[in-house]
Amino acid sequence: MNARPRPQAMPAAGSRLAALNDWVAEVAALTRPDRIHWCDGSDAEYAALLAGMLDDGTLVALNQDTHPGCYLHRSHPEDVARVEHLTFVCTRERDDAGPNNHWMAPADAHAQVDALFDGCMRGRTLYVVPYCMGPIDSPLARCGVEITDSPYVVANMRLMTRMGADALARIEREGAQGTPFVRGLHSTGELDPARRYIMHFPEELSIKSYGSGYGGNALLGKKCHALRIASWQARQEGWLAEHMLILGLETPHGDTHYIAAAFPSACGKTNLAMLIPPQAYREQGWKVWTVGDDIAWLHPGADGRLWAINPEAGYFGVAPGTSAKTNPNALATIARDTIFTNVAVTADNQPWWEGLDERVPALDWQGRPYDPANGPAAHPNARFTVNARQCPSWSPHAEDAQGVPISAIVFGGRRSTLVPLVYEARDWAHGVFVGASMASETTAAATGQVGVLRRDPMAMKPFCGYHFGDYFAHWLSFDRPGARLPTVFHVNWFRKGADGRFLWPGFGENIRVLEWIVGRVEGGAQAEDTPIGRLPAAGAIDASDAILRYEHADWIGEQADVDRALAEYGERLPAHAWR
Repeated sequence: MNARPRPQAMPAAGSRLAALNDWVAEVAALTRPDRIHWCDGSDAEYAALLAGMLDDGTLVALNQDTHPGCYLHRSHPEDVARVEHLTFVCTRERDDAGPNNHWMAPADAHAQVDALFDGCMRGRTLYVVPYCMGPIDSPLARCGVEITDSPYVVANMRLMTRMGADALARIEREGAQGTPFVRGLHSTGELDPARRYIMHFPEELSIKSYGSGYGGNALLGKKCHALRIASWQARQEGWLAEHMLILGLETPHGDTHYIAAAFPSACGKTNLAMLIPPQAYREQGWKVWTVGDDIAWLHPGADGRLWAINPEAGYFGVAPGTSAKTNPNALATIARDTIFTNVAVTADNQPWWEGLDERVPALDWQGRPYDPANGPAAHPNARFTVNARQCPSWSPHAEDAQGVPISAIVFGGRRSTLVPLVYEARDWAHGVFVGASMASETTAAATGQVGVLRRDPMAMKPFCGYHFGDYFAHWLSFDRPGARLPTVFHVNWFRKGADGRFLWPGFGENIRVLEWIVGRVEGGAQAEDTPIGRLPAAGAIDASDAILRYEHADWIGEQADVDRALAEYGERLPAHAWR
C-alpha cells in the first residue's frame, strides 16, 4: 500500500499567495513532478509520510518497545556530510561574497543548476513545505518555503521548523504587507557527488540545492536559510544570525543569565546546551535551561541589550559520543519520536553508535553485518532529528516572542594545545577579535581531512553569507551609545597534556566555567589581566594551573598565524584597532 499524502489543490491563484502559487507552478513546469502536495504539518500528514517511507525502504522501523516512534534512515554512502567545495554564494559582485565563500555569478549559477532540475522530479511528488524560523508569533522570526521531492526532508523539516498551516498563514499575512519569504528549491537528483550543488542567492532570498539528501544540504531551513541567507538579511536589517547555542543558567539566587556560545560543528554545542550540573551544584540550586543547541538570531532591544531567539524547533544533533555520561538529557530527548540517520543497530533493532555503551552492534550504518574492518559501526557524522520540546531541560522561554536577553557570548574550538580553559575579552572590540581569530581542529561534520587546524571565525566560516570583512565590521557596529552588550569569553574544553589525555573533565563539570563567566558578568568573580585577555585569578576555578595559564612565547606564533588569516580579507577588514 502506498500511504504517501494525497496531492492537495493549490491555494486560489487570486489570493495573497499569488507569488507563492506562481513560483510553485514555475518550479513544477521545470521539474515535471507526477504530483504536487502542499504540506499542512498535521499529525496525519506526518504519519502518512512515515508510512510511505517505510513501504519503500527510505526508513526502517526501530524497536518500538524501547524507542517508540523512532526510525532509521540510511544515506547513500557518499552523501553523509556538508559539501563546502560545491556550496556557492551567488551575489552580483564577487567581492560581496568574499574570499570566505565560493562565488558564482547569479545568472551562471541559475543556468547551471536549473539544467539539473530540468525534469528531475518525473515519477516523484513535489512537496511544498511552508515553514517559520522562530516562534510563529515572533517579530524576530522569518518565513520560508522549501520545495523538495524528498519525503525524508519533509519529515525532518516538520521536526526542525514550525512547518505547515500556521507558517503558510503567516506568509499570507506578510505577503499582503510586501514582506518576502525565502524560497528554497531542493531535489535529491541522482545523488551524483560531482553535481551536489548548493547555490545561495542572498540578494534574491533564494536557495537551490541539488543532488543530496543529507541534512545540512537538504533541510534548507537550517544552515542555508538560518545562517547563510539570514546573515545577509541580518546585516541589512541590523541584527545577527549566528552559529550559536543558547542556554539559560539559573543561579541559586533564582537569577537566570542567558549565554550564547559559538563552537564549530561536533565540538560540544549540544552537550553544553543540555548540560546537567553535578549533584553538588544541583543541591545548591543551579539549573541549566536549553533554549537552542545550534543557531541564534540576536537583535538589539530597546533596552540596549541583545535579545536572542532560536530559529529552530528541533535538534539535528551528532549521535556518536552521545551517552549517559556525556549528555543524559540528549539520550532522554531521543528515546522516542526521533529520526536517526546513519547510526548502527543492535540485534534487537535499537539504535547504536560509538560512545553509547559497551554493546556490540549487529548491523553498521550501511546495513551490513558489523565488521570492525569496515570502520566505525555508526558513521562519525550520524545524526538524530527530534522536536526540541522533548528535551528535559527545554526552556519554555524558547517560545518567547521577544527572545531572551543575552548576558555573555562564548567562543570556543577544539584546540589540543596552547589555548587555556577560559579567558575574557577586555571589551566588545577585543571580543570581536577573539571571535574573528577562532580556530578549531576539524571534525567529521564536513567532508575533508579530520584533525586539521582551521581558522573558523565565530564558527561561521562555512555559513556566513557575505564577506567576512563586512561581517566583522557589522559586529563592531553594535558598540554604540546606549548599548549594553554581552561580555565576551573564549573557552577550550579540549586541551591535552603531554600524555595525550584531556586536562579538563568536561561535560557536567563545565558548569564550573559557566559559574565563573556569570560571576564576571555580575561583577564578583576574580580575574587577572594578561595580553590575551582576563584569565581566572588563582583559585577562581577548581582546575589545574596547566589548563588555566598561557605561555606568552607560544602565542607569538599564534598571533602571526592569526594576522596571516585575517589579511586574507584585504581592504574590507575593519581598520579598527580591535585587538
